[in-house]
Amino acid sequence: MRENPVFSIITVTHNNLPGLQKTDRSLKLQSFRDFEWIVIDGGSADGTGGFLTHSNASAINREGCSKYDAMNLGLARASGDYVLFLDAGSKLAFANTLARLHNFIRSARKAPDFIYGDSLEGETYKSARAHTQLRLGMFTPHPAMVYRRGALNGLSFDVQYKIAADYDFTARMLQHVKHVDYYPLPVCTVERSQQKSRAARGEQFLIRRRLKIAGPLENTALYLLQTAA
Repeated sequence: MRENPVFSIITVTHNNLPGLQKTDRSLKLQSFRDFEWIVIDGGSADGTGGFLTHSNASAINREGCSKYDAMNLGLARASGDYVLFLDAGSKLAFANTLARLHNFIRSARKAPDFIYGDSLEGETYKSARAHTQLRLGMFTPHPAMVYRRGALNGLSFDVQYKIAADYDFTARMLQHVKHVDYYPLPVCTVERSQQKSRAARGEQFLIRRRLKIAGPLENTALYLLQTAA
């Protein structure tokens, strides 16, 4: 009998009870049940605490906790083979998403260290770019990425980045793993994304430079093109 679940699903929330309930309903619909749900609440005052008391979530309450500090707390609590970050308000794409992901993992020749898939943005299908195009930014939404916990090797979110720490986290993961697989179906449904802020582009510029994802000229050109776009 397995001691640990296959999946750890980590959700960060703060004063977003309707979104958290939407995520909860999505997880309750899953046909595959070998997962844990870890919720880190940043001290919500909208009834989230009471809701979590009666949910199946393993809840952590940290008032004033930043988003990426909270995600690190979730990682430290996680015990699953694979970790997926599902924002409050986001959903798994279908009722059999975890079942399909599990079958996808089991059918792989080597246990994938990192899996990324497509996403749904409302009713719009969003195909992932190849992970080899990381220098252009996130190639699929973060909730469409699945990390093998054993391959993280102590990796955590760098909280010096306020917006793009998920980009940094994924880039560092990809720099040291060998087995990356594309899952050709939507993993999640996310709310319509907003245009990237100047701050996010600036952080991605710094991350590309620090991790040498792009050379100086290309990095500057990418920043200017993304700003113009």
